[in-house]
Amino acid sequence: MEMMSTNEKSSPIVVGLDIGTTKICAIVGRRSKNGKIEVLGIGKAESAGVTRGMVSNIDKTVTGITQAVDIAGTQSNVEIKVVNVGIAGQHIKSLQHRGLITRRDLGTEISRKDIEKLIEDMYNLVMPPGEEIIHVLPQEFTVDNEPGIKDPIGMAGVRLEANFHIISGQVTAIKNIVKCVNKADLESQDLILEPLASSESVLSEEEKEAGVVLVDIGGGTTDVAIFHEGIIRHTAVIPFGGNSITEDIREGCSVMRNIAEQLKTRFGSALADENKDNEIVCVPGLRGREPKEISIKNLAFVIQARMEEIIEHVYYEIKSSGYEKKLIAGIVITGGGAQLKHLSQLVEFVTGLDCRVGYPNEHLAKNEVLPKNVYEELQSPTFATGIGLLIKGIQKMEDMDMPAKPEVRTEKPKFTEEKRFGLFGKILETGKRFIKDDIKDEDFLK
Repeated sequence: MEMMSTNEKSSPIVVGLDIGTTKICAIVGRRSKNGKIEVLGIGKAESAGVTRGMVSNIDKTVTGITQAVDIAGTQSNVEIKVVNVGIAGQHIKSLQHRGLITRRDLGTEISRKDIEKLIEDMYNLVMPPGEEIIHVLPQEFTVDNEPGIKDPIGMAGVRLEANFHIISGQVTAIKNIVKCVNKADLESQDLILEPLASSESVLSEEEKEAGVVLVDIGGGTTDVAIFHEGIIRHTAVIPFGGNSITEDIREGCSVMRNIAEQLKTRFGSALADENKDNEIVCVPGLRGREPKEISIKNLAFVIQARMEEIIEHVYYEIKSSGYEKKLIAGIVITGGGAQLKHLSQLVEFVTGLDCRVGYPNEHLAKNEVLPKNVYEELQSPTFATGIGLLIKGIQKMEDMDMPAKPEVRTEKPKFTEEKRFGLFGKILETGKRFIKDDIKDEDFLK
């Protein structure tokens, strides 16, 4: 750690922890001098306790987190205590809401405090039972009935309004993730929605401005995030992913699960017409049985059927967001599932929108610390979420030192286990205040 002391203040070392359905991945990094992201270490472990993006077995997930964090910590020579964790799963919902404050102090200009007050108010929205707000993202502001203002700080005005994109999740799912992280002797600095993180690592500012859909195809879920004019407009999590395809191959070709996975990654294609009729793969038979012959074209038919279903779901989300006609930059696919051959063509066929595969390498600094093969592996779409979580964490640390932008503000300690709810909490708080005023702290401790 000595070698980093000179630049330590300017670039805090941060850890992103992606608890996925197929892998748990910890990435340690910081911002290099030229503003790119420098990865210092990376650890991967198998994820046995997560299904469809949600924790289903605490102990197995804790084991995976510990393994991944140990590998990353050893490689980067950093003791890891605090992580930025990603959250996904079918339970994620997003809604639009409008907030308003009337400023009393007319002599001063609108400050960050006013915006923070507005965001703070949003966290107090009444959610359906069992749901909790994860992110409050301001979209555009209105100052004294003047709409469409991106950044109102410094303006004069009495009435400050904003449209918010609010992302909520199930309290139990959130608690389970926090529990796993805590049981692995770590602390979660922040809980970040995975499609938001992925978009941070694979989308450019121009694409977000022009209008783009990010589709992150993971093992258990497919995450969708729609941006337009630089602002997030819609988020959704679809409960299908690469594992659904593997299951289909297992059933359709009557093979073992591990062989189905290999068939998918090595010979899989999302377009059956792109494959020759006479290509065949030989799969070893079980326990002395005859080897099995599988046509690559048939394999592609199985994959194409499921892939079309996933893309239809994505297309439905695009249409229901109302931005279908405004997406100049089209679709960017990332995540492990984006490595499937001919997938971008299939996406273009189904949706009629341009499509490219998003790699997280444009934000990465050239790396001398990591072995060459690890650095090359990092540039795969599989690590889009992990690197995105790292970038989000670095932004948050930088914003704590400097005056922050409202979008990245998530200082509210929302994810502590002992969260106080509603009026009862307020009564407790006021009660505490009276006690503290009347009795000295020493008496209180006795």
